[in-house]
Amino acid sequence: MHKYALNDVPDSLEAWPFDNPASDYKILQGDPRARGRLDYGNNTGPYRLGIWACTVGVFECTELGDELQTIIRGRLVLTRVGGESIDCGPGDSIFTRKGERVIWDIREDVTKVFFTAV
Repeated sequence: MHKYALNDVPDSLEAWPFDNPASDYKILQGDPRARGRLDYGNNTGPYRLGIWACTVGVFECTELGDELQTIIRGRLVLTRVGGESIDCGPGDSIFTRKGERVIWDIREDVTKVFFTAV
């Protein structure tokens, strides 16, 4: 069992570099650094649950699965390429679809909990 509390950033997160060719990451501004932990599933299974954190910066990527994510710390603006922008902070949940191209504008270091179906 895992508890994900607002403003809680576990020390057990590992570096998750922006190097997955399938996501086609593009750093647009700054030097964002991501860390994460999988609590259920793996990188090849149909489902993943975990926690992800990222420092300030802007990047663009393609979502690799349908993902429900809840911000537990920080602020960001998520923009669907060619679509709407959503300002998010602690307690807000976002749903992104597999194949969707999005821009993550991390305004304050962010931590989120995510559940992904790939």
